[in-house]
Amino acid sequence: MLSEKSRSCLVLTAILASVCALTLTGCGTTQKSSGKVASKKAGTVKVKKGGGYYLDDGPMDEVPDNLLEVPDAVPKVEKLASGPNKPYAVFGKTYTPMTQLSAYRKQGVGSWYGKKFHGQKTSSGELYDMFKMTAAHPTLPIPSYARVTSLETGKQVIVKVNDRGPFLSNRIIDLSYTAAYKLGYLEKGSGMVEVELLLPDEIERINLARQEAASPIGTQQVAAAPVVTEKTETKAGTAVAQADTQTRQETASGGQAYYLQLGAYQEASNAQSYQASFSLNWAHRLPSLEVVQSGDYYKLFAGPFNTLAEATQVVEEMKSMGTSSFVVRR
Repeated sequence: MLSEKSRSCLVLTAILASVCALTLTGCGTTQKSSGKVASKKAGTVKVKKGGGYYLDDGPMDEVPDNLLEVPDAVPKVEKLASGPNKPYAVFGKTYTPMTQLSAYRKQGVGSWYGKKFHGQKTSSGELYDMFKMTAAHPTLPIPSYARVTSLETGKQVIVKVNDRGPFLSNRIIDLSYTAAYKLGYLEKGSGMVEVELLLPDEIERINLARQEAASPIGTQQVAAAPVVTEKTETKAGTAVAQADTQTRQETASGGQAYYLQLGAYQEASNAQSYQASFSLNWAHRLPSLEVVQSGDYYKLFAGPFNTLAEATQVVEEMKSMGTSSFVVRR
C-alpha cells in the first residue's frame, strides 16, 4: 500500500496534469488573427472570411439579403470637422489629414471592417453601421465622399469617409461591409481598388444626374445665354443665321427644345475650359456650346437638338466614350 506521503504526491501529480491539459486545450482554441470565420449563409449573402486583419471581426450572425439594393452615399459638400483632420500618430507613424477638398486619386489594396466596430463611434462622431455606404481612410478629409472602383471587377461605389484607418502600409481604405460586398471582394477580405476624392464640381454634376434620372427629361428653368450669330455676306447665309437666331430666341422664351448638360462648375474659368475641350473633341456631334450662370454655378449646355431621340443618341455615344451627359429641356 502507498504511504500517506506517496498518496499525496500522486494526487498532486494528477491535479497538475489536469491543469496542463486544460491549459493546452485553451491555447488550441485561441482564435488566430487570420480573420476567418465559419462559413455561413444569411439571406442571399454568402460569407467565408472576415474583415482582413482585424481579430474577431467579420459579419453579423444575421445579414440583410438586399445589400445590392443599398444606395450609394449621396455626396454633398459639408463643413470639414476640426478634430478628425488634425495630424495624429498610430503605430509610431504620423498621418497628416487633408484640410480641404483637393485632387486625390490613388490605387492600392482596399479592405473592410464589420461587426467588431459596428455601433461604435467613428472618428467623425457618427456611429459605424456596417450596412451603410461608408469608409475609413488615413488622410482624406472628414467628412468627404469618394468614388471607389474595384480594379478586379470594374464595379464602382460612392462612400462617405467618416472614419480613420486602415493602418497597414499596403492598405489604402477600409470600406463598410456593404460597400465591399457591392464591389465584389467581401469574401476575399481585400481587393485592388482605386480611390478618388469627389470635388465640389463633380458632386454637383452627380446630384444633377440623380435628379434627372428620377425625371428622364429635366424641367430646369435657366436663362438662355445671349446668342451671337456671325454675319454672312450671302443672302443664303443671312437666312440661315436669322433662322438659327429665331430658333434660339423661341427656346429662350419657353419653346420646346432639348439640350445636353455637360457639367456644372463653381468657377467660370473651369466651365470655359471644358467648353473649349468639348468644342475641340465633340464639334462633329454637338450643335453648339454655351455656358449659363445658374445660381452659384456655371452650367455647360450643348444644343439645341431637334428631337429627344437625337439628343439621347448623342448621350449614348458620349457614354460609350466615357463622357457623362444628360438631357434637359430649356
